[in-house]
Amino acid sequence: MKGVRTVVAAASAALLLVASMAFAGVDHSDFVKGPFTKGQDVTKQCLECHDKQATDFMKTTHWNWKGTPNHVKGMEKSTKEYGKFNMINSFCTTVFNGKDAKPMESCGKCHAGYGWTRSKFDHNDKTRVDCLVCHAQKGNYERAAVGCDIDMKAIQKGSMDLDKAAKSVGKPTLQNCGYCHFYGGGGDAVKSPGLDSTLLAADKNADVHMAKKEKGGAGLLCQDCHKTKDHKIAGASSMMAHYDARVNCADCHTGAKAPHQKSKNKVILDKHTASVACQTCHIPTISRGQATKVGWWWSDTGKHIEPKEEFDKETFQKKKGTFKWNMNYVPTYAWYNGSMERYMVGDKIKDPSKPVVMIKPVGDIKDKTAKIYPYKFYEGSQPMDAKFKYLNTFQQYESLWKHYDWEKALKDGGQDLGLPYSGKFQFVKTVAWLAAPHEVAPKEQALQCGECHMGAKRMDWAALGYKGDPMQVGGRSVEKAAKKKKK
Repeated sequence: MKGVRTVVAAASAALLLVASMAFAGVDHSDFVKGPFTKGQDVTKQCLECHDKQATDFMKTTHWNWKGTPNHVKGMEKSTKEYGKFNMINSFCTTVFNGKDAKPMESCGKCHAGYGWTRSKFDHNDKTRVDCLVCHAQKGNYERAAVGCDIDMKAIQKGSMDLDKAAKSVGKPTLQNCGYCHFYGGGGDAVKSPGLDSTLLAADKNADVHMAKKEKGGAGLLCQDCHKTKDHKIAGASSMMAHYDARVNCADCHTGAKAPHQKSKNKVILDKHTASVACQTCHIPTISRGQATKVGWWWSDTGKHIEPKEEFDKETFQKKKGTFKWNMNYVPTYAWYNGSMERYMVGDKIKDPSKPVVMIKPVGDIKDKTAKIYPYKFYEGSQPMDAKFKYLNTFQQYESLWKHYDWEKALKDGGQDLGLPYSGKFQFVKTVAWLAAPHEVAPKEQALQCGECHMGAKRMDWAALGYKGDPMQVGGRSVEKAAKKKKK
């Protein structure tokens, strides 16, 4: 029996060790052997133990940059895949414009792989997976600005230690995820409201979830909310066509942790949750850490405009046009039922005199499944083919940004896409609603009644479909009952 107890004890100790290692993350310094001269050499060694993880990762949208458009209204049942590689936006517009998708040479910096610099790329080659961009904790791992590879110049200068980066791998941190998500759209804080580098040192007033515990926050990592299974990361971005799973506040705030339990206004607050998303009350202002871009007018590209500054940000670049910025401001509110309206490449524009909707949440006051959410309203201008009436896919990288010739950039950008440039173009206004789910403030800073009602200007009740302040004219049920009685 003593021998059995010894074996059982040893087995239990082993299980505890494995469990603790899984929780804390395994120290790879004893397993990873250098020296390494390139990123793929590191990946090859990772594959010796993590072949399944690479296989799983290669099935994700982070790797393929596309998926079925289950987030786009009217396209939910489509089997064709859409994503960053074949969609258009109102920031840098596209990564695939021009012959052989030349801009990928630059845009590929934020692809978690090595060597995707043109339209053709072997998505089945596991050695091309970049494990380090998501998992390296030390060594100052850096990707090159051009070439979709590690920054060899940084290694040569000694500012990056590839061996140290490879030995330091662990669970992704805010810095790992932020490497791409803080800098979307070409710079820090440009695209996603509330996601920028200031979160790395933020206190609880900036974000109660991501702020470190010593600064009053919960010290959460991205994956604490964006649950991950087989490397598929939950989250339905307003900018993307596909999502694998959704993230909801109630994933954590339920049961014993349900909101409003100790509030004296619990009953009325709980009634609000049928029409108002948690984020609407708990994110009073957006982009509190630094200014975000709220406008980009490509129509000013190539002009000679004296750049001014807004919130320490430039308002004009000759190669990109005019920008508008805003910081710590009240978001725009709109109904959202889980689907997005999205401009897709090649869509015909019916009325060029009206703003082209690039991204917009679907829902209205009559939709029981919709709630009011906060958004960054974003506007600008882009070229439209005057004959074919679709947004042009112009080539900015290695074309417009060098010669400022729109005719050449439009011609170059339409090659290989089946969207030729007719020879005539005009600029059209574009608008987008970008979801603002981050920067949750401390509960003490949540919106109070008078900030939305009783004459407050925060909510545009008419735009939301109400006849007036619902505190005075009644909520959605009253609107619906009045309409039914009228019939």
